[in-house]
Amino acid sequence: MKRTHNNNQLTLANLKETVVLKGWVQKTRNLGGLLFIDLRDRFGITQLVSRPQGPTYETALKLKSEYVIEVQGIVLERESKNKHVPTGDIEIDLVELSILSTSDTPPMIVSNQTDALEETRLKYRYLDLRRPVMQSFLINRHHIVQSIRSTLVDDGFYELETPILGKSTPEGARDYLVPSRLYPGTFYALPQSPQIYKQLFMIAGFEKYFQVARCFRDEDLRADRQPEFTQIDIEASFVDEEDLYDITEKIMRDVFKKVLGLEIKTPFPRMTYKTAIETYGTDKPDTRYGLHLVDYTDQFKDYDIPLFAGKETIRGIKVDDQSIFTRKVIDELSAHVKKHHGDALATLKVNQGALSGSLQKFIGEMTPDALGLEEGNLLFLVPGTFDDVTQSLGALRTQLAEKLSLIDSNRFDFLWVTDWPLLEYDHDEQRFYARHHPFTAPDDPEVLKTSPIHAMAKAYDIVLNGYEIGGGSIRIHDQKTQSLMFETLGLKDEDVRSRFGFFVDALKYGTPPHGGIALGLDRIVMLMTKTDNIKDVIAFPKTQSAKDLMMQAPSDVDQKQLTELKIKAGE
Repeated sequence: MKRTHNNNQLTLANLKETVVLKGWVQKTRNLGGLLFIDLRDRFGITQLVSRPQGPTYETALKLKSEYVIEVQGIVLERESKNKHVPTGDIEIDLVELSILSTSDTPPMIVSNQTDALEETRLKYRYLDLRRPVMQSFLINRHHIVQSIRSTLVDDGFYELETPILGKSTPEGARDYLVPSRLYPGTFYALPQSPQIYKQLFMIAGFEKYFQVARCFRDEDLRADRQPEFTQIDIEASFVDEEDLYDITEKIMRDVFKKVLGLEIKTPFPRMTYKTAIETYGTDKPDTRYGLHLVDYTDQFKDYDIPLFAGKETIRGIKVDDQSIFTRKVIDELSAHVKKHHGDALATLKVNQGALSGSLQKFIGEMTPDALGLEEGNLLFLVPGTFDDVTQSLGALRTQLAEKLSLIDSNRFDFLWVTDWPLLEYDHDEQRFYARHHPFTAPDDPEVLKTSPIHAMAKAYDIVLNGYEIGGGSIRIHDQKTQSLMFETLGLKDEDVRSRFGFFVDALKYGTPPHGGIALGLDRIVMLMTKTDNIKDVIAFPKTQSAKDLMMQAPSDVDQKQLTELKIKAGE
């Protein structure tokens, strides 16, 4: 039988029509002999009814949850209507019923309100994905991708593909390596990003490229990161930072309008990296709430406070309501600060016009005014090095916002973080590393040459509600500056030739100025669908320990395969 309707379509306008429906049995109910069946497909649910002595009754008695069936019946008006579903005014009086597929008892409830643990959901992901809420995540992902594609194509970008099997060029995260059978002892690397390839497209003269690119990084995972992920990869020639801001903002404006029906105001605010770190304690600040970091080093410099002795800086966060911060809560926050490299957490509060708290006995007659505090305020203070203090206070700020219910989940606050340092120095290895990648253009090549630690990058990140959803830069397009960059990173000529020889050669043949950005699709979908778990918006994700519980990967392979690859596993 050919299906006539989906399971969210039928209404009172279809009364007396004969219809054919198909789908999964959500549940059955036997009420005084009448059998009621909720039939589910990806569009919704329709109630079916099978009557004693009717042609479908014996078959209907066999139905269990998740059986796949097809039915033919007549649309009737329901006596007990359900206003919570589009089809709640009608039901289908069954004339024919066929079981297309039976089902074992599922190991989890296939509904929005499932009680399954995440481990069970990932092991039986194909069942988890039957749940309407999970299908909604992936259907929205589809719409988001199509909107972004449409915006870029309309702007003259070409969607071009780059290889998955490439060359290992270790300068960032660890590569996933793929052994070569034809050339024993050698390896391909899965791309951490298509960075070099998209620059080669610019050298090849395509001028505008994009790709929905799969990327792979063998690094420790967290809630918003997976070992394989998808980015919207964009590159263009003869552009500057403003051009990349414009196209990115257009993408975001279009996708929020098309998918969520929301008007996003552009241009997005901009903030320097320095301001972000000093004011928010992170390079991806959530600007939906305040709780700014404040420097109190000068206010305490003349006091003999053991906790602050010899510390580079003392910074803090002021909150207006101290009532919820019990001793237990403050102890939890202190542990959180130490987890994020803070030395310690001290507190001062204002009660009846006077300061009290863990530091009170060391500060004598210091008044609340000296610290910019008012009645009822509570001040959290962390001493230490600048990097440790800002990092730990940035983590504390997020915790405080959650406890004070300051985060508006209906707001979408975009932000450009600009003026990045080009390099960072590793004191253990006594060498520089590129903060973004070694192809990022310096703002001034002369500063890179004479004072590398002060060199600034033509780089930019886009942040949404405290998540970095994209990053990019203007690239180095001349051989001289690229050679200087490699030299500053401590790469010897033979290393450069081995890792990047093909790219260095390509730069010799007329490279246009170019730049780009990579947008994290998974994070964008996560934020737009308002889930806090990135695994919800990826069809078949890995666990936090990088395992695929459904496929049981990674796994052992047959010894014959290892022999063909000339690989010996284990010790």
